[in-house]
Amino acid sequence: MKSAWDTRIRRATELISAYPFAAEGLRFYAQIAMLQQQLHSELGRSPDDFFLAESSGWERLNPSALPARFSRFLTNVSQVAPAVLARAASDLLQRGSASWLRLLEEFWQTPRTSFDGDETQEAVLAHRSLAWLFLQPFAEYLASRRNGVVVDESAVRCPLCGGAPIVGVLRAEGDGAKKSLICMLCAHEWAFRRIYCPSCGEERESHMAFYSAPEIPHVRVDVCDTCRTYLKSVDLTKTGLAVPIVDELATLPLDLWAREQGYRKLQVNIVGI
Repeated sequence: MKSAWDTRIRRATELISAYPFAAEGLRFYAQIAMLQQQLHSELGRSPDDFFLAESSGWERLNPSALPARFSRFLTNVSQVAPAVLARAASDLLQRGSASWLRLLEEFWQTPRTSFDGDETQEAVLAHRSLAWLFLQPFAEYLASRRNGVVVDESAVRCPLCGGAPIVGVLRAEGDGAKKSLICMLCAHEWAFRRIYCPSCGEERESHMAFYSAPEIPHVRVDVCDTCRTYLKSVDLTKTGLAVPIVDELATLPLDLWAREQGYRKLQVNIVGI
């Protein structure tokens, strides 16, 4: 059976020819996804090496299992990443395991890479992005083993790990479509209200809108005119073969349009957009 990683890698490869303007980011994502798939496979073979049996809840990473694998991950990323991330990976490699563990622990506690204030700390954001990419397989492994999570449809953070949403999804339901959000860290998907801002909680329909382009009909930009943030949503009723996390990466023109209109993205993707 094909894994979620296989599906993502295949979709990224398919979209390279369909969206040449996003080819660089898609190729990078496919390479990162292969590294993440290797980590996820290691987790499946020997989970006791990675998680502390005496712990409970979400925070179960075993710090002794991280440094060697993070070092290998950084080395590989430094060879394939865009310039900013490649420099950050090389910089982290010089810092040693104590620094790595602090970074990974901090990100595990607060999984977010978008901007709450200062947008000029490029190195800090790049380091956190590398922690994010490395920790995704760990988070997805844990999330896949959590069942029966019930949340209200106004939850603006992932009910499992507390991560920010990275993309919305519209799925067929009755005569319309039901909306959900996907977590940027553990990829958990949870139901979400159609008219509700995941950034500020705005629920007045007059202050919410969505925009799309004829060239990319299955992806739209959901904007809030109260806090001036946006998040893209992938409409699976229009393209059932879409993989939301990957299709979000491929639709760069929508991000450029949103920024030109003065909106700020709720959660940047792995290429920093």
